Amino acid sequence: MAVDGKWNITIKTPMGDQTALLTLKQDGDALTGEMSGSAGQSAIEDGKVDGDKLTWAAKVTSPMPITLEFEALTEGDAISGNVKLGAFGTSTFSGTAA
Repeated sequence: MAVDGKWNITIKTPMGDQTALLTLKQDGDALTGEMSGSAGQSAIEDGKVDGDKLTWAAKVTSPMPITLEFEALTEGDAISGNVKLGAFGTSTFSGTAA
């Protein structure tokens, strides 16, 4: 599973589609990186790799402060999964290698 690199992602939210550039780096079962876009720039927190599953959190400040919790799979040049939008429930996201 190719995790390292930059990913152009689109998150489906109640306020419409939100795009971001996600940079990921795997070191064993640890996952680090950052996410930047219209919601600001945020370091990846609590990143983990478990087999083919990736999980991480990112705190955004715009349009409101919220912690996004991601669960994802990569397949070739694609990444997709679910994202918990704090009190706004769970949605989906997808993206491609940048």
